[in-house]
Amino acid sequence: MTNDFGEGADSARRGRATLKDVAGRSGVSMTTVSRVLAGDYPVALATRRRVEKALRELDYVPNTHARALRGHGAGSVAFVLKDVRGEAFAQFAHGIEEEASRRGRLCLLCVSGGDPIRELRVLHLMRQQGAEVVIVMGSVVDDEAYRRQMAEIARSLDQVGSRLVLCGRPSLGEGVPVTVVEYDNEGGAYAVTSRLLAAGHRRVLLFGGDVAFTTSAQRLAGYRRALADYGVSYEKDLVVKAAFDRAGAYLRMRERLAAACDFTGVFALTDVVAAGALRALTEAGLQVPGDVSLVGYDDVPPATDLRPLLTTVHVPYEEMGRTAVRLALDRRGGSGRGAGEGHVLLGTHVVVRDSVAPPPPAGTG
Repeated sequence: MTNDFGEGADSARRGRATLKDVAGRSGVSMTTVSRVLAGDYPVALATRRRVEKALRELDYVPNTHARALRGHGAGSVAFVLKDVRGEAFAQFAHGIEEEASRRGRLCLLCVSGGDPIRELRVLHLMRQQGAEVVIVMGSVVDDEAYRRQMAEIARSLDQVGSRLVLCGRPSLGEGVPVTVVEYDNEGGAYAVTSRLLAAGHRRVLLFGGDVAFTTSAQRLAGYRRALADYGVSYEKDLVVKAAFDRAGAYLRMRERLAAACDFTGVFALTDVVAAGALRALTEAGLQVPGDVSLVGYDDVPPATDLRPLLTTVHVPYEEMGRTAVRLALDRRGGSGRGAGEGHVLLGTHVVVRDSVAPPPPAGTG
């Protein structure tokens, strides 16, 4: 059995005092102990002192996390990530935690593993738990089923005074009570591809990701727009799908090099993908940037750990996290519950380092 403060009945046997233990020691009811702890109900001074004495003697520690979920004490900010191991996700989570803590909120971290069904279950659970804000980050397949399900969740959260925030994901359309915090994903891809094209590269490999998902699709759009502006034809053979991890990218680049090295530049869709690609390129005897130029996206380690240092796109992940919390909580003082969509687009920019050079003269590769 669990009491109002989230404590199991066997907690005393584990060495942790329960509400029932405090009530027994002070000779009052559990309700009275709860009122003393909450501090929002009048209790006789003598009774209060007996309860406080019992609390000290038993070294009672209330489960503040459970209390927050039940509407007592600090509110909570829940956020759902695909994976906690990626540096981009870690920076995003840090921004959320920093802003939530500054505002006196608890943080609840949930991991979906990239499973959309699991993500939906987690979102429904966070509504049941009474999270004040629910933030979701990560690429998705932006189809009708996804939009319908997320719109239903957004409205369901709104009905209980909570707020859904989508980060790095597209809008759900007009009239949906959701906050959207994006970064200029396509613009960053356009800028970094242009960097390669301006250096003289005309065969640029787009490497990594799956264009069925929003993040990769937007970066592909920026890549194609840059090619068009420089008068370079788009070729499907220069778009290579690869996992967003170092090992998968390494193996996929080895396969691509074994088939043909018909490119002089590589736009890796993340810095981690760039790290795997770099290893495969160097093992094949190619110099970066002497033989092949390489750029990434995110501006997280390993961008500054690789040699050469990686030219990449800086994404303000920490600021995204802080902005998500700020917008969701501040809306209570603005248009309030039932309001439509709040939408913020954060900027990206290219960080120029050492991994881009003009292509080698024809016939020297």
